[in-house]
Amino acid sequence: MKTVTVETGEFAGWTYWPDEPFEAQTAGPFFFREDAKGPVAAFRAERKHMNGAGIMHGGALMTFADFALFGIALHTIEDGGYGLTVAFTSEFLDGPKEGEYVEARGEVLRAGGSLVFARGLVTADGRPCLNFSGTIKRVRPKG
Repeated sequence: MKTVTVETGEFAGWTYWPDEPFEAQTAGPFFFREDAKGPVAAFRAERKHMNGAGIMHGGALMTFADFALFGIALHTIEDGGYGLTVAFTSEFLDGPKEGEYVEARGEVLRAGGSLVFARGLVTADGRPCLNFSGTIKRVRPKG
């Protein structure tokens, strides 16, 4: 899937997948890049992400963490291929609030022949909110 670099606004210089129907057009958009500390994914929490109590809905937080999993593992997925989440675990630590800057950082623990294992931490304005880990199955293009 083709990535696009944002040219203006808060996330200028960040990349996203505009053709990803759920993560870019419904739940997000969510953005990623690499900086001096490594891969990072981020977005600004909006009203659409909140539950009735005014904190981020758990499903929205896990959706973002799943997106971040792929940003963290991006360099381990072959060119022309893609990946599928086959396992995902998380622990809620706190709830982001509307307007907060939500970020995820992590690391690839192991990349084998077809599986990639990664973990990360989601923060809101620097406050730990979700610990996560997951396994991605690499899918190679046919042909």
